[in-house]
Amino acid sequence: MVNWKETPQLPKAEGRIEAIDLARGIAIGLMIVSHAVSGLVGIRNVPDWGMVPVHFLTKFSSSLFILVFGIALAVAFLSHTQTDGWPKRRLKLWLRALEVWFWYKALVIIEMLPFSSPADIVDTLLYGRFAIWVEILGFYAIALLWVPLILPLWARAPLWSRIVVIAGLAGLSTWLQGVTFGGNDILKAFLVDHQDHYAWGQISRAPLILIGLLIGEALLRCYFTPPLRRRLVLMLMGIGALMIAAFYGIAFTEGDAYAAMMAVANNAGKHPPGLEFMLFSVGGALVLLGLALAGGALAAKALLPLTVVGSDALKAFIFHIVMIFLVLRFLLQSEGMYSYPQALGIGGVLIIGAAVWIWLTRWIARHR
Repeated sequence: MVNWKETPQLPKAEGRIEAIDLARGIAIGLMIVSHAVSGLVGIRNVPDWGMVPVHFLTKFSSSLFILVFGIALAVAFLSHTQTDGWPKRRLKLWLRALEVWFWYKALVIIEMLPFSSPADIVDTLLYGRFAIWVEILGFYAIALLWVPLILPLWARAPLWSRIVVIAGLAGLSTWLQGVTFGGNDILKAFLVDHQDHYAWGQISRAPLILIGLLIGEALLRCYFTPPLRRRLVLMLMGIGALMIAAFYGIAFTEGDAYAAMMAVANNAGKHPPGLEFMLFSVGGALVLLGLALAGGALAAKALLPLTVVGSDALKAFIFHIVMIFLVLRFLLQSEGMYSYPQALGIGGVLIIGAAVWIWLTRWIARHR
């Protein structure tokens, strides 16, 4: 067993861990399906059977995406924080933040073109308001600025202090929800979410990133040793199952489980994070993560399109936003023209299309 108190030197990953790409690809795939439905059909027009279970299950996406963000940072960077090469790797993360921020702003324009005035688009670009579907990129752009600063401290910190930090940030975020921030709703949305803005608060989502860092470190220590890997998988899936059970326990206590499921499907408790939503979303994310790790390289090959999509999340995100909002909604003016099953089919096609686009760009790069 690992002695966390001694914070031993982290091992380095033996090549790319394809199960991480698969987990990320599952998160992106669920997100693409959700965006295809909400962007082309509209949530109000989704039939009840589409909200529960289909749209209900897509709520695993955001939490899984953020967890895998932390996991990937731990696997790729945490072991290098005490080496002479860390400043170069830190700069790489900051340059990535700039790249993500650029695409965030470009995609804000693309998202808003079909239904917003130029003045509203400019206001959004200048942080006078927030968009909807692409705001997760804005969250990652900012997170990539501060996470590299804490990674060296995190690598040296004992386990107990990491848990205290995670709990402390969760508590701080909850307390800050009652603070008015002097009426500055945009700042509040940046930090801890705001019910009137579809933004992702840095403080409110930081615990998920840090939990991802913990899982990523455990993954480095366990993944290549089958008995330890099985133990890690069972722990993740067990915790996830308990969280989902707690969600249903609260729902049954309140008397209407279906109403609770519909509320989650309609994003109740997503911005700002609410207990029931987070229990279901994070619990499902942990179960899916455990299944991806259990399947390993074999599952990654069997679900190759999702694995390819997960291997380049930014390209996949750009592709599906461009196709939904620039091509389908703006150029073809097809909003409201599709039934719900057709929108689901389009979402599936976009997942395959994103995988093909990523493969094609890599093939071109290799043969230049």
